[in-house]
Amino acid sequence: MTFERNVLIWMCVLIFANQLGFGAMVPSLPLYAETFGVSGAAIGLAIGVYGLARFVLAIPSGQISDKWGRKPALAIGGFLSTVGNLLSVYATDYPEFLIARFIAGAGAGMVVTTGSVILADITTPARRGRVIAIYQGTFIFAVGIGPLPGGFLAQNFGLLAPFWFCAFASFIAGSIALFSVKETRHLARQKEVKGTVLPPLANQLKILSNNIGFVLVSGIALSHALTRTGGLFNIIPIIGSFRIQLAYDEIGIALAVGSLLGLLAVYPAGIAVDRWGRKAIIVPFTFLTGTSFLLFAMADTFFWFAFANALWGIASGIGGSAPAAYAADSAPPGMNASAMSLFRMLGDIGYVVGPILLGLIVDIHGTDTALYLAASILFIIGILFARFAPESYKPD
Repeated sequence: MTFERNVLIWMCVLIFANQLGFGAMVPSLPLYAETFGVSGAAIGLAIGVYGLARFVLAIPSGQISDKWGRKPALAIGGFLSTVGNLLSVYATDYPEFLIARFIAGAGAGMVVTTGSVILADITTPARRGRVIAIYQGTFIFAVGIGPLPGGFLAQNFGLLAPFWFCAFASFIAGSIALFSVKETRHLARQKEVKGTVLPPLANQLKILSNNIGFVLVSGIALSHALTRTGGLFNIIPIIGSFRIQLAYDEIGIALAVGSLLGLLAVYPAGIAVDRWGRKAIIVPFTFLTGTSFLLFAMADTFFWFAFANALWGIASGIGGSAPAAYAADSAPPGMNASAMSLFRMLGDIGYVVGPILLGLIVDIHGTDTALYLAASILFIIGILFARFAPESYKPD
């Protein structure tokens, strides 16, 4: 077994465990937050604070992985997320719950950012789309089927049961990082041009920020994170539960349908990313995702709710690898950690802003207006990327 394949397999196992636990909470997190008697915006804050922690930890995660290695950064992230999820179970009021979600988000941020760095380490541009597609496919699949056990646990054992499940899954992820994932930091150093010295971190970030393609693809990541956490993880379960009157397990089934369809699309899309370029995939998947939110706004039966989830899942499967591949392509030699950390940090702004912004819109104007706004954001960034972003990889 090649080194690349060994690392990829264990990273897929790790991210499957980590994201399965997160996905299990998707149907119940906003519903449990509501039991504290707070507003829609405050419910969004429970999800947004998770993203805030990911945002805060993005750059430090890259620096930790450069200084101590990728394995320690992954393991710390997994175990920190375990602690945060356990604290969520024992929170006695809403402020304590928010602190617990921040700790869980900090751990998740370290796992996700370091995972992106590792993939950049082990790939070349010619194979990057396919390798990231396999990893992202596992990521999407785990998040998508997570609502199945999550919905079952919430329905039969209460809304806190998925948090126990997530804590266990995070512990498994941390253990895999500690004992099974191989170190890859040396590969990034091998790609550095001999005789050159990397500039200080601040200068590296400035170099990346002056790259219009890198900025726009980070905007793509931000927009998808904003609409995913603010819409799919916050508004959609509430629509399913209160407007369409679905049971928790029915919501879980509908979310899982999209994930399964996305899984079927992810590897062919990864091949297409390497064969046709990154931009040819990023633009249509962004428009498809926007269309799925329009369908969510119109859904009034289980069929249309599941159909909107299916379209969202297919779009996510098609575009799962392309933005990360584009960002990795944009990294100068030796700057994988800085590039992927900044890409994740800018994307994670969406995890902070999305739930709060769309939660406020729900409080003032209702769920449909919030979903129309989500769709509009995706259509606008898709048009900007299509018009101004250069192609980062041109196949031979």
